[in-house]
Amino acid sequence: MLAFHTDQFRLPLPPGHRFPQEKYRRLRERVEAEVPGIELMVAPAATDGELALAHSPDYVGDVAEGRLSAARQREIGFPWSPEMVERSRRSVGATISAARAALSQGVAANLAGGTHHASSDQGGGYCVFNDIAVSARLMQAEWHRHHRQLLRVAVIDLDVHQGNGTAVIFRDDPTVFTLSIHGEKNFPFRKEPGDLDVSLPDGCTDGPYLEALDEALTQLWARHGHTPPGLVFYLAGADAHEGDRLGRLKLSSAGMAERDRRVFAVTRQRRIPTVLTMGGGYGNDIDVTVGVQLATLREAVRSARLW
Repeated sequence: MLAFHTDQFRLPLPPGHRFPQEKYRRLRERVEAEVPGIELMVAPAATDGELALAHSPDYVGDVAEGRLSAARQREIGFPWSPEMVERSRRSVGATISAARAALSQGVAANLAGGTHHASSDQGGGYCVFNDIAVSARLMQAEWHRHHRQLLRVAVIDLDVHQGNGTAVIFRDDPTVFTLSIHGEKNFPFRKEPGDLDVSLPDGCTDGPYLEALDEALTQLWARHGHTPPGLVFYLAGADAHEGDRLGRLKLSSAGMAERDRRVFAVTRQRRIPTVLTMGGGYGNDIDVTVGVQLATLREAVRSARLW
C-alpha cells in the first residue's frame, strides 16, 4: 500500500505552540519500522491550478504571496511563512497522490491531511487548504477525462471536530456526499450542515459511538441507492480517543481500532477505492496519538491486502 508523507516540510512555529508537529515524523518513523506493508513516498506539491478547483484564486494567491492579514493568520493558527505555503501544498499533493493510487490499487494513505476546516476562501483550525476537497474535484475531472463517466465521491469524516470547510465547499454539489460524526460541543462552535451530520455528547464511549457509526454508514449507502460512490475519502482523526486533550470523547484504543475496521470493511465489501487521511490528534501523550494512527494504518494495509 502506498502512503505519502510531508513531515520533512516543517513549520517555523514559536516556542510552546499547540500544534503537535512532531507527531508526523514519529508516525512516519514507526511506519518505517513496524509496518512493512506500506511503501512510503514523499508527497509532491499541489499546483495553483489544482488548488483552484476548491479554493478561490484570490485566496490561493494571498496564501502563496504572503498577503494574509493578521486576523486570517490567527484563524488558521499558524504565522505565515514560505515553509507554511510549501507544507500546505505538499499536504494537498499527498492526498491527490493517494487518491490516484487508491483508484488503481484499492487503498492508499496520506500520513497527514484531513484539513477539513479550510473553505473556499479562508483557512481555519490549522487548515490552510482543504486537501480532500481539492483531491475529490481533481479525481472527478481526471475520471471524466479518461472514462467519460461521473465519479461520485463520499467523505467519511470521523475527526472529532466537524468538517465545516468541506461541508461548505460541497454544499450545492450533489456528486459529493459529506458525512461527519463529531463532538456536539467541540470546535467549530458554529457547525456547517453537510449531507449527514451526527453530533455526539461529551464523554461518548465505544458502544454508543459504534452504534452511531453503523447507523450513519447505513444511511450513507441508502441515500445513494443504485448510484454508489466510486471513491471514498476516510478522514480517520485520532482525536476521538480518550487520551486526547481536545477531543472530549472517550473512545478506547480498542474502540478506535474497531471504528477503522468497520469503515474499511464496508468500503472493501462494496469495492469502493478508499483514501485514508489522518486528521487531528492532540494527545496528552503524543506517542499515544501516534499509536492510534499506526493502528489505523495497519487496518488500511489489511484492507488493501484483501482488496
